[in-house]
This record gives sequence, C-alpha cells and structure tokens, in this order.
Amino acid sequence: MEPFFNPFDNLVCILLGISFTVWFTLLLVFLIVPAIFGVSFGIRRLYMKSLVKVFEWATLRIERGAKEKNHQLYKPYSNAIIAKEPTSLEEEIKEIRRSGSNRDLDSASEFEMSDIFYFARRGVESIMDDEVTKRFSAEELETWNLLTRSNYNFHYISLRLTVLWGLGLLIRYGFLLPLRVTLAVTGVGLLVFLTSVIGLLPNGRMKNFLSEKVHLMCYRICVRALTAIITYHDSENKPKNGGICVANHTSPIDVIILASDGCYAMVGQIHGGLMGVIQRSMVKACPHIWFERSEVKDRHLVAKRLSDHVEDKSKLPILIFPEGTCINNTSVMMFKKGSFEIGATVYPVAIKYDPRFGDAFWNSSKFGMVNYLLRMMSSWAIVCSVWYLPPMSREEGEDAVQFANRVKAAIARQGGLVDLLWDGGLKRGKVKDTFKEEQQKLYSKMLVGTQEDRSRS
Repeated sequence: MEPFFNPFDNLVCILLGISFTVWFTLLLVFLIVPAIFGVSFGIRRLYMKSLVKVFEWATLRIERGAKEKNHQLYKPYSNAIIAKEPTSLEEEIKEIRRSGSNRDLDSASEFEMSDIFYFARRGVESIMDDEVTKRFSAEELETWNLLTRSNYNFHYISLRLTVLWGLGLLIRYGFLLPLRVTLAVTGVGLLVFLTSVIGLLPNGRMKNFLSEKVHLMCYRICVRALTAIITYHDSENKPKNGGICVANHTSPIDVIILASDGCYAMVGQIHGGLMGVIQRSMVKACPHIWFERSEVKDRHLVAKRLSDHVEDKSKLPILIFPEGTCINNTSVMMFKKGSFEIGATVYPVAIKYDPRFGDAFWNSSKFGMVNYLLRMMSSWAIVCSVWYLPPMSREEGEDAVQFANRVKAAIARQGGLVDLLWDGGLKRGKVKDTFKEEQQKLYSKMLVGTQEDRSRS
C-alpha cells in the first residue's frame, strides 16, 4: 500500500526549499563572494546613513515628548565632574598652609595638621570623580539608538516611537541576527577547514600566500557577520613583517577588525573547546604564538618566543594589545612593558568605535563571551575608525616603560582618547601598595627637603 502524502505538506516543503535557496543565494552573491574578493557594494554605508537619520528623529521625539510632559532628561557627563588643575603635591600643600596660617612658611614645622586636608580632599575627589572604574562600564549615549540597553531616557513617549522600536526589534532579531549567525558559522567553519588543508602543504611561498588569502577571506566574512563598517586611515603605515603591532583594546573583535585588513601573527594562551580547535587549525597554516597556561607567567620565555619571531623578517607582524584587558573606548590605560623590551619596530594602531550603532566594549565581569556575542549580533552595526600611525622605535637612553608611555600617548592622541597612567588590572584587583607608597614618598621628600634647606641656612 502506497503511503499517503498530504498535498499541503508537499507545498510547505517546496516553499521551505525555495526560501532556503533564495536565502543562501543572496548570502553568497552579496556577502560571501564580495568578502572573498575584498569588495563592497556600499550597502552597509547606505544602511549606516539611514540609521543616523532614524536615530536623530527618535532623539528629537524623546526630547519633545519629555518637554511636553515636563520630564527631566538624563545627560551623561562628557567631562569630569570636578575641575582639576595640574599642580604638584608640594604646591598644593604650601597653598593650604599659606591660607590657613599667618606664620612665615620658612619657619613652619616639618608637619602641620592642615596637611591632612590635602589627602582628605584628594580622597573625596577620587570617590566623586573616579576616572578609573568608569572606564570598565559601557559608555552612556546622549542620543537614543532604539536599543533599550543604551540610554537611560528610554520610556514610553508616543505610539509612533514605540512602534518604531518594535519594528527595529523585529528587524534585529528576526532578520539581522539569523543572517549574522549564518555568516559567523560560515566564516569560522571555512577558517578551520581551509587552514587545516593548507597546513598539509610544505612550507614555502605558496603556503604563505594561500594562508594569507584564506585568513583575509574568513576574517572579512566574520566582519560582515557583525555588519562592521570600518574606515581605515593612513594605510601606508600598516605593520610590516618583523615588527610588532600594538593597539588599544576594547573588545575581542579588535582582532577581526584589524585582521580583515592585513595578516598578523596572533599571541595568546592555548584554550580548549571551539577556541582550541580554531587555534590548532590556524597554527598549522601560519606561525602564530600560543602559550600553555603554565608558560604565560614566564616572562623570559614569552620574551624569547616573541624575539625569535620578530627576528625572522619573513614572518608576519605580531599583534599585541598591551593594556591586557578591555577598556570602554573612552581612554587608553597603562601599557605592559613586555612587548616594548624586545627592541623591535613598533607599529601603533588606534581604534575608535562609534557607540551610536552598537557598544563594542566587552565588560567581561558582567557578560560571558556567548552573551556578549549575542549582544553584538543583535545590535544595529559595529562602526569604527582605524588609524595606522607611523612606526616607532626605542630611542637612545629610553627604557621600556618610557617607550610604552610614548606609544600609548600617540595612540590616545590620534584616537581622541584619554591617556591614563592607571593599570587596567584594577578592573579586577585592588590598587597596588606601590601607588600609595609613591604618595608617601613624595610627602616625606617634601618634609626632608624642607628640613635640609633650613639646616643649610
């Protein structure tokens, strides 16, 4: 007896087949093939300009609605809360003593009770206007980008605005998210498969050529999985073989942003799971530098591996993020000195994201990697600018710390970021005792200096 087939089931199967065929055809023609050849149809930039106009209208509508209902709009602080002038500890304490005493400063004792007001005031200022911990949270927007997670002013204003938000939610989760997940799986899958195949080839120019092309193609597909719109500046300064590329660090996708415009040798710890599979396949095709967990803290071993790599001018430039943690793209924090001790040419790169379209900052203490990637893929887009700065070398008489600070200052200046001396490790740890001891030494040096001056006179 022949099985019974429902005509409706056949129709559904045909429609599903047609839908998947059209979906993957559009995916292949408009996204994957352009990524392979490194071309763009300009669709993403047109999409970005359209979003800007929608955001501007939504923000104006919020402001007008708040004005009609007498609601106070939240305005994030763009500058520091407390106005500070760059003065030294000695100058400030002398000013406090001068204003609080009629005695001659030269005849004052080594210590005065009024000195404690300086440290008390600095402590209160640090609490009220903490310039460190606020770098580890998402930057608040003045305008609304139709994401509930991006603005404190989000609340019901009008039916039209609510409908627009609902339509945006449907577009982001119903269309963009599946499209981006498909692209991400395609890019990562191709990277693992093709690098594993290339790893079977003998070492030589052909293997290096194919490896570079495959890496560029796969990273460009992954960039499209984020609808990333990237503007590269000063490409003549792009890192060259035998050098070290250092950049400010906002997100794990910094790697994809840079690697979609040039090939790099990655540096990192060996992981398990899917990340471990990707690492093992990549290293077969290209000499990346992976460390075991036990080797990461061995500074001499790490330095030797990096030094051996840069001495070989045929190998790709190393990509390093010296901050060691993700910062919210408003500042650049202390660079670890390790990569600046090697003596290689350093190629600084500044990365600046536009938070209006999506917040690229990864707050690792709040979101896991999967949650973070979901937020990225459900945002409107990732828009950023990348500046390749002229290569820099260590000057005569300059130590590694000074060199690192000089490179960091150049990156901060180009990217319009705040240059901070604080260690990004404060994201999870406490202030080191050395910082406290430094203030104590400055104060004691001032007192001892005053006493020596009086003894000479």
